[in-house]
Amino acid sequence: TEDYVIVETVRGIEFGKVVIANKSVDEEDVVLPLKKVIRMADDKDKVTVDENKDNASEAYRICEKKIREHKLDMNLVDVEYTFDRNKVIFYFTADGRVDFRTLVKDLASVFKTRIELRQIGVRDEAKMLGGIGPCGRMLCCSTFLGDFEPVSIKMAKDQNLSLNPAKISGLCGRLMCCLKYENDDYEIAKKELPDLGDSIATSFGKGKVVGLNMLERMVQIEFRDKERVLEYSLQELIDEGVVQTEATE
Repeated sequence: TEDYVIVETVRGIEFGKVVIANKSVDEEDVVLPLKKVIRMADDKDKVTVDENKDNASEAYRICEKKIREHKLDMNLVDVEYTFDRNKVIFYFTADGRVDFRTLVKDLASVFKTRIELRQIGVRDEAKMLGGIGPCGRMLCCSTFLGDFEPVSIKMAKDQNLSLNPAKISGLCGRLMCCLKYENDDYEIAKKELPDLGDSIATSFGKGKVVGLNMLERMVQIEFRDKERVLEYSLQELIDEGVVQTEATE
């Protein structure tokens, strides 16, 4: 059965779902500050969560109306009540800085509680809203990714991917997070394998590298005089002395 708990977090008291059973964690792997699990959640707590979601939906509608009234250049993304209802958090995106001080005062007079307006980036927006990626799966950021890691166009180049922005960008419009997943392996392969266009001398003759399968460590070599393309594994090239390993350099 699924267990739910009431926990203390940096944001205050929250309702959470247990997704990993008890386990030992090395001291250096503990993410600080380490807060307490206060107690197991009960049916009343689940009712509170449902009520908070309903209240958040109403707060979203009211805030959107207030944003229009104040003519603010911002896009409301989501609204969240903390479990103890001590605070309402409004998440929004905007191209630049927004002076929302009067909006905060207006919202505080309506909800009679603490108000927080938090500006987020486009990647955070995709994480909160969710969706289907180009791969046909649920977005990584909304399902299992924790913190966002830097992703660069160099990663796409190293993986010999199309540099067409439409093909390597996620729903957020930024480079897809998954470019990072296999990048370390590609970086190692790039050091081990010859580059596209390199001239190679093998026992079969002289040729030119015309294809690379980085993850499988395979190299396609075109032999012009013999009008054919042969595929070699990295180990075969090492055995022929074409490619050197760190141990033989």
